Amino acid sequence: MRKIYNIFFVALILFSCKQNTSEKPVAMEVEEVAAAELPVFGDDFKNETILSAYELGEIYSNLKTGDTVKVTFEGPVKEVCQAKGCWMQVDVGADDPVMVKFKDYGFFVPKDLGGKRVVVHGLAFISEVPVEEQQHYAKDAGKSETEIAAITKPKKSLGFTASGVKIAE
Repeated sequence: MRKIYNIFFVALILFSCKQNTSEKPVAMEVEEVAAAELPVFGDDFKNETILSAYELGEIYSNLKTGDTVKVTFEGPVKEVCQAKGCWMQVDVGADDPVMVKFKDYGFFVPKDLGGKRVVVHGLAFISEVPVEEQQHYAKDAGKSETEIAAITKPKKSLGFTASGVKIAE
């Protein structure tokens, strides 16, 4: 009689374990579908620490020309290249927005992102932007000839090379 109870008990444990394993794939499929629905440009990224734009601004205040920091941040888009969507500027609470370019020119973002929030993953740095490059960006942004001609000096710029961008919803 004792053997029957032991066999019954082992069978009950195996049966209940089998039911639990069949529920897990269903939950995982639901999570994968939700993540797949987010619009992602470039490489998908998963990062537990997403800095606010202002936290990134504080990091920039401690950088020197040539320093780089790998980071993920969220912020509002101020401006996007209207020619192709090949760059965007994101407000980080500094005097100037961050100029975000895309790694290896490998992807572009929609031209209508102005005012929307994005999550950006990549490398933050400070660079010196020559006059010709500043004028090129001004032209891409649709600035007037007068505004473009007013650019006459190189300037230090908050730069960012993004490997991935998600549009925050």
